[in-house]
Amino acid sequence: MSKSVFYHAGCSVCVSAEHDIISLVGANNVEIVNIGEVRSRIGEAEKAGVKSVPALLTPNGNVLHLNFGASMADVKG
Repeated sequence: MSKSVFYHAGCSVCVSAEHDIISLVGANNVEIVNIGEVRSRIGEAEKAGVKSVPALLTPNGNVLHLNFGASMADVKG
């Protein structure tokens, strides 16, 4: 993986964090995935180790959980 992946669920906390992440690492260095809208990517996020969103998956495979917005169980509904 060459880019970071920022997973979020579309809530205000997540959208605010998305803007901060883009400002910090640059839009070309991060893929934004709103799993509230693209539910087919929930399994991918969980497999990578995402326990709650917003979360940033680094190119090295580390998951950085940010300001707790929603657990994956909440996202799945």
